Amino acid sequence: MFTHRLAQPSDLAALREVMALAIAELQKGFLDNAQIAASHMVMGLDTQLIADGTYFIVESDGGIAGCGGWSRRATLYGGDHSKDLRDPALLDPATDAARIRAMYTHPAHARKGVGRMVMALCEAAARDAGFARAELMATLSGEPLYRACGYAPIERIEALGPNEVIVPLIRMGKPLAEPQP
Repeated sequence: MFTHRLAQPSDLAALREVMALAIAELQKGFLDNAQIAASHMVMGLDTQLIADGTYFIVESDGGIAGCGGWSRRATLYGGDHSKDLRDPALLDPATDAARIRAMYTHPAHARKGVGRMVMALCEAAARDAGFARAELMATLSGEPLYRACGYAPIERIEALGPNEVIVPLIRMGKPLAEPQP
């Protein structure tokens, strides 16, 4: 039913559309309307992930069902427009956690295993690159998926969106490899 591939620059418009739909629809019941509107400025597409070859697309019937990636860079969350959140420094797999980034599911495919598929792809790729841990910044609507995938909260933060609207987020982490005896 679902296939996957790495995202290409030619996918940008379709990815932005899926992200906008996911933010607008899947956060209902978790955030109020002002927080959802502010989320569009706090979250979004980081094209560095596509350039690095670490951003996956899950497709169904030729359309994007979901997307997400991982990174060996220090940026934890935010899109191209989030200049104050970006840090392109490369992480050290021996001491740092890989970043799981920009996970979005098209609302028509929510709760069909798309998020788990993207997460498995990202974790496997990060593990293959030598990372033993992963961290991510979760939205309130994403927290249940991440907990189900074994992530635990590290800290809760409040991102400041436009008009000083607070968007609650949760930094979460997980070991990727079994500890050595």
